[in-house]
Amino acid sequence: MDNRPIGIFDSGIGGISILNELFKELKNEQFIYLADNKNCPYGNKSKKIITELSIKNCKELIKLDCKIIVIACNTSTTNSIESLRKIFNCPIIGIEPGIKPAILETKTKKIGVLATKKTLSSDIFCKTQYANNREKIKIYEQPGFGLVESLEKGVKVKSIIFKQKLHQYLFPMIEKNIDHLVLGCTHYNFLKDEIKKIIGNKITIVDSIIPVVNQTKKILNEFNLSSGKTTHGSVKLFYNSKKIPKDFINEIFKIERKEF
Repeated sequence: MDNRPIGIFDSGIGGISILNELFKELKNEQFIYLADNKNCPYGNKSKKIITELSIKNCKELIKLDCKIIVIACNTSTTNSIESLRKIFNCPIIGIEPGIKPAILETKTKKIGVLATKKTLSSDIFCKTQYANNREKIKIYEQPGFGLVESLEKGVKVKSIIFKQKLHQYLFPMIEKNIDHLVLGCTHYNFLKDEIKKIIGNKITIVDSIIPVVNQTKKILNEFNLSSGKTTHGSVKLFYNSKKIPKDFINEIFKIERKEF
């Protein structure tokens, strides 16, 4: 048993979608969520800078005595996880776009991927695509320019800003007859309802929340790291910019906030 907290980091608030599900499934665990919103978004930065920021985030979480680290950021995972696992001894769990399940389940042999530019151009994403696409499935990629930035500013998800951007990004893929849409950024999970209004019921949304939760459970059991506490767990949020959309976060999760 290990009562130390589980550490989670993202470039901003996107990973809270992962945190929510982890907290539901692991009610006795303590969680520390680190939002590097000062440097958000990661999607327009170089691989070198993304890796440097990710290393810094891991160091902060280790200082806070975290037993495992969950990278709740697709861009960080696809650009830095190999380096992080070489540097740090604790288990590190990453999140990658759900390309494989979409490829396996598609009937039209056409899927869409909405992600950051840096995730789409990463080696891991390209390798995952190549390794799993033996059936020559057509994959349409669309960078979600501006979506992360708007969410971090606290723009309401039902606003005309998101409606316009989502229509612009999704309609070209809908016209290509995709039947699966992969969300390749944790921030986009908060836009699911708005996305569903546009794509309808014939297109399946694929995200990576459940696989990350399952992998976290597996690691906790495998390394005997589960909390021995019988009381309800807690969540603490650390962030480094006063621009964090606190009202938006309060609507999602009741958490204790601190700056780092």
